[in-house]
Amino acid sequence: MLGVSSPLGVRMAISITQPDDWHLHLRDGDLLNVVVPHSAQHFRRAIIMPNLKPPIITTSAAVSYRESILKALPAHSYFDPLMTLYLTDNTSPTQIKLARESGVVFAVKLYPAGATTNSQDGVTDLFGNCLPVLEEMIKQNMPLLVHGEVTNPEVDVFDREKVFIDQVLKPLVNKLPQLKVVMEHITTSDAVKFVESLNEGSVAATVTPQHLLLNRNAIFQGGLQPHSYCLPVLKREIHRQAISSAVTSGSKRFFLGTDSAPHERRRKECSCGCAGIYNAPVALSLYAKVFEEAGALDKLEAFTSFNGPDFYGLPRNSTKIQLSKAPWKVPESFSYSEGEIIPMFAGQTLDWLPSFA
Repeated sequence: MLGVSSPLGVRMAISITQPDDWHLHLRDGDLLNVVVPHSAQHFRRAIIMPNLKPPIITTSAAVSYRESILKALPAHSYFDPLMTLYLTDNTSPTQIKLARESGVVFAVKLYPAGATTNSQDGVTDLFGNCLPVLEEMIKQNMPLLVHGEVTNPEVDVFDREKVFIDQVLKPLVNKLPQLKVVMEHITTSDAVKFVESLNEGSVAATVTPQHLLLNRNAIFQGGLQPHSYCLPVLKREIHRQAISSAVTSGSKRFFLGTDSAPHERRRKECSCGCAGIYNAPVALSLYAKVFEEAGALDKLEAFTSFNGPDFYGLPRNSTKIQLSKAPWKVPESFSYSEGEIIPMFAGQTLDWLPSFA
């Protein structure tokens, strides 16, 4: 990574290899059309989540969804959507073979049934119903992307990630040590310790801007804050600190995954608001903030641009993007035909401005 600075008032800038987003929600319909350009503006590739209505459970559906995304791209954009399949109790090993042969499906997503947005069709018994599929994924070298929470209502919502690690992930990696696993949007020190305890290259984790910068107080400051509500829910400060330390340490086990999840404003600000934080327009600025505050800007490029493709076995990008130390104000909202989307840190001023080098 190239750094340039001057003590004479000339703004500081860093140039890094263009990042990828290894966990992204783009939705569909009119919402897809408004959010795709925000991700395409900064990221070269993205792993696209399959939890639509209906979910993307077949390769043909993934191919069709990819075509919709490509149609929504701005002119002259080179953004490449990397598709995923939604794992169900009925997914077949044949579908995994078709996915690999398609050349556009790169992973399979595990949603425990009822864990988060549009997860009602997810898995009810991973080992009882999905073992042949997981074995085929090993043969096809296709990673399993895990929403790591149990759904047992007797488990405290703040403990669901830790319990999932103990009850599902540890048995999974012991039973199938050759299966590549990404623990998505980790939120606890327990997840950090779990990922760090395993062989590098077998299990990794994506990390979001919100879980690096916010703790659970953000949900309740000055009243209930629906735009700080996501799943997995924000945790205690000690967990935020553990995640930040792990990410800024330079470890290859962690990489960028925004979990950017847009919802129309009225679906967030209501009696039963949706979980999800829309951070695509601000994510790179916020990651830079985290690394700068940790004195680790020299490690930012590996986290944003190298660790993800290396884990997936894909080439690193050749294009560059520049982050300039230049204050800019986050828009209050983004309007579209059905309403508006409120971005993370709406109306606030951020210090790092991304642009193409």
